[in-house]
Amino acid sequence: MAQKQNTPDELDKVNEALSSSEQFIEKNQKGISIVILVVVIAIGAWLALRHFYFEPRETTAYAEMFKGEFYLDTDSFALALNGNGADYIGFEAIVNDYARTDAANLAAAYAGICHFNLGNYNAALDYFKKFDADDKFVSPNILGMIGNCYANLDQTAEAMATFEKAAKKADNDLFSPFYLQKAATIAEATGNYDKVLALYNQIKNDYATSTVARDIDKYIERAQAKK
Repeated sequence: MAQKQNTPDELDKVNEALSSSEQFIEKNQKGISIVILVVVIAIGAWLALRHFYFEPRETTAYAEMFKGEFYLDTDSFALALNGNGADYIGFEAIVNDYARTDAANLAAAYAGICHFNLGNYNAALDYFKKFDADDKFVSPNILGMIGNCYANLDQTAEAMATFEKAAKKADNDLFSPFYLQKAATIAEATGNYDKVLALYNQIKNDYATSTVARDIDKYIERAQAKK
């Protein structure tokens, strides 16, 4: 097959385009160099910030967290939350002093647990909502704690919706039926038996091998009788 030959007009257009590009680069060489230099400096600054600022802060924050986890394990919620006034600053301070670190993110969840156990449900909600995760274990359980906060604040619609969201997020036989059952309990307390039956049947159909599902027929029969 014969190779297509470029016409003189086409070659002139190519040469003109190349010439224009060269003129642009030559004319703007200083500006382009400055832009490249700014990008290089920005990348270098970020790497330096990460290495010399964020990583040491992360290490320090996790060292503080270790002390707080000890208080949390012993149910010393006020100490875990606020610190001991000596060698531990508290989960709240970690959230504020080490913002944008993984340790501060985890400390927000711990602070929420402390506030919840101290009966400060609105404060617990604030901290739980600061926590950011997208896994199948921690994230659904934080959602479950948010649901517990709403339930204790008598915000039943929000509680039920959050428990359902936690069940969907977990999507496993361990947590999902547990949170669906909590949602059903709230629905039953508010007299919404259609919702109760829908939730119990979801447990029966989607999580048949779970522990909760073993007695689910009994709960379905009770809800049908009350309805």
